[in-house]
Amino acid sequence: MAARGEFSSRMAFVLAASGSAIGLGNIWGFPIQVAENGGGAFVFTYIILTFLLAYPILMAELLIGRHAKKDTVSSMLAISSERTRPLAALTGVWGMLTASFILSFYAIVAGWMIAFFLAAGADMVGISDVKQWLTDFSLSRNIIFCVLFYLLTITIVSRGIAAGIERWSTRLMPMLLVLILVLIAYIATLPGAAEGWRVYLQPDFARVLDPKLVISALGQAFFSLSLGVGTMMVYGSYVSKSENLPKLGAIVAGLDIGIAILAGLLVIPAMYVALHNGVTIYNEAGQLIDSDGLIFNVLPALFETMGGAGAIVALLFFSLMTIAALTSSISMLEVPVAYAIERRKMPRAKAAMLVGLSILAVSVILIFNFNALFGLVVDLTTRYSEPLIGLLFCLFVGWVWRRDQILGEIKQGFEGAEHSLFWRIWPGYVRFVCPLVVLAVMAQSFLA
Repeated sequence: MAARGEFSSRMAFVLAASGSAIGLGNIWGFPIQVAENGGGAFVFTYIILTFLLAYPILMAELLIGRHAKKDTVSSMLAISSERTRPLAALTGVWGMLTASFILSFYAIVAGWMIAFFLAAGADMVGISDVKQWLTDFSLSRNIIFCVLFYLLTITIVSRGIAAGIERWSTRLMPMLLVLILVLIAYIATLPGAAEGWRVYLQPDFARVLDPKLVISALGQAFFSLSLGVGTMMVYGSYVSKSENLPKLGAIVAGLDIGIAILAGLLVIPAMYVALHNGVTIYNEAGQLIDSDGLIFNVLPALFETMGGAGAIVALLFFSLMTIAALTSSISMLEVPVAYAIERRKMPRAKAAMLVGLSILAVSVILIFNFNALFGLVVDLTTRYSEPLIGLLFCLFVGWVWRRDQILGEIKQGFEGAEHSLFWRIWPGYVRFVCPLVVLAVMAQSFLA
């Protein structure tokens, strides 16, 4: 397995897997969900549901990947029966394609983050024309920075597990944490932040059982851990057999929750600082401005009100967003690249380049047909495809994969696993409870 590549340590895997999970959905999406769903009540519900329901599905993906030590298609085939092989292969291919299409729109948004980061730099040196071009929505800007983001992602993935994904994850994740803490500390000193902290941290327990809040928290927990596209399966395939997977999965879930909560401590107070400074954060109907408007209109407007410090804060914020996007994009690209390497026998550098450029072509099509296709691809992948694939993962682990093989895989690195609380609870959860939860998330998506 050494030739295939493996994470060199437990910490390397935790940082890489956490980087995959901690993307724009945490730093961008989670605070919006909090603001729209009862503040602290949503945070409380999200934490509970992540460990009760999203963590078991995360474990299913990690176990499948480490058991097979292959790409998503080969991994699904490895746990299938003779009768379920066609469905297993379809599930693996479907997950790979979903990861690729998610990357196709994700890279466009990530390019915007780079552009706004550079705009803050242009503002600092007084190049107003350049700043204007970087922040205006245009075909040229969108294509240039989308291509730049792909080049960064392809370069990292082409260098392999140790020299690429691991090396950059272990560098970028600590940077992300430092940046978010610095920004939280600064925003907390500004007028209006205290109201944001109050809204964020004070739960309205009367709303905890609100069905809409619960389903929203379920969806956020599910999607924020990068479940349902095979990224965790592929990363699990690079984990040593000597590692305790239930413990590693719990650490990843805990870090994902922690960063999401820190993002809320940054974005929610920043919203109320903006409101204090006269920036509009609610529309005419009294609803919070949509997430695109928040990141690319409200927060830049807030930075403008900060005087000389505003450009520095903007630079730090959009560097944070770019790092979060990059740690997730490398895991998404790795899913089809692993398939090309292992099923099509391509050299890694060639696979990363060909696959990356193919997905870039899809991104360019989305850019040229933005209004018609962008939102459609987002909905098809995140609202419908991800939950369906997650459901199939649960059904295969709960009903197809032999129970003795599952226990044998868990016991590698976890002696006495059969006597643990995890083994008493998890198999039943993934067999009965998790499919029902995924169906609930799907139902909410169809009815929304």
